[in-house]
Amino acid sequence: MTVDLSASASAIPSFAGEINTAIPAPITESGILKPRIEIANPAFTFQETSRRVRGVVGETAVVDSRHHLLVWEPHNKLPDYSFPSAHVRTELLTPSAAPAEPTTHPYGRPRWPEVQWFDLTVGDRKIEHAAWKWNVPGLEDYITFHWLKGKVDKWFEEDELVFDAAALPFNHPRDPYARIDVIPSSRHVQVFDTAGNVLADSTNGLFLYETSLPPRIYLPKADVKFENLEDVDLATTCPYKGRTGGYWSAKAVSPKAIAWSYGEPSLNVSKIKDRVAFFNEHVKILVDGVEYVDSPKVWA
Repeated sequence: MTVDLSASASAIPSFAGEINTAIPAPITESGILKPRIEIANPAFTFQETSRRVRGVVGETAVVDSRHHLLVWEPHNKLPDYSFPSAHVRTELLTPSAAPAEPTTHPYGRPRWPEVQWFDLTVGDRKIEHAAWKWNVPGLEDYITFHWLKGKVDKWFEEDELVFDAAALPFNHPRDPYARIDVIPSSRHVQVFDTAGNVLADSTNGLFLYETSLPPRIYLPKADVKFENLEDVDLATTCPYKGRTGGYWSAKAVSPKAIAWSYGEPSLNVSKIKDRVAFFNEHVKILVDGVEYVDSPKVWA
């Protein structure tokens, strides 16, 4: 996602009254809640953060916090923001029973079964199961919200719009342990579809290295053979890289998407804007004449 340049920072809804700068008391560790040290720890893990985060429904800020937690459920690689109750419009929350069916969404939360659910009411709008508290020692006073369409409309980190439910079905907070490096390279990159047709030929690539994901090579559109590609009606977003601006399939092979471009990249990877990358696992890539074998079955 990218900075919303159409609105000034003062236009983002905030809590009325005195700005909240209070730092909550240090969180209490327990047998199932520990500081963030290693991903394999079979416990809840957390990390304090002072990044300002706001959640907005309509024109109402329901969350406005400068001191909160990133929390990882056991065996979950992606974190959630958890906010002290004092930083949440708790008068808009009503305790509710658990959903009839557990979430099946890949980014749906929570996975932990022991939670207190809350409905959120803003004006005439009632949002069922919008938030929850984990029944975990140390997290009793922290409230967590969904980042899914139909729940909180928008999420801001500082003044950056990082989730807009009107445009995207879901998102999640960024993991501070994830890193992206974008490195220019003059190595000779050639891309072929499985029928042997040339899809790209370039010595002006950008190699993107992202934690836990295969490297991707972003090539200038001028070096891509679009006559061998077809547009695919698909749009996706990534919390780390932004919003895509196009997908393509190999015209001679199948309608499956094999290439993409970010039309609205995040600021930290702005260099990849409008460049084209290919799924290593669906095409043949040669780098300096040697097959690029780093091709796990990963969508990224």
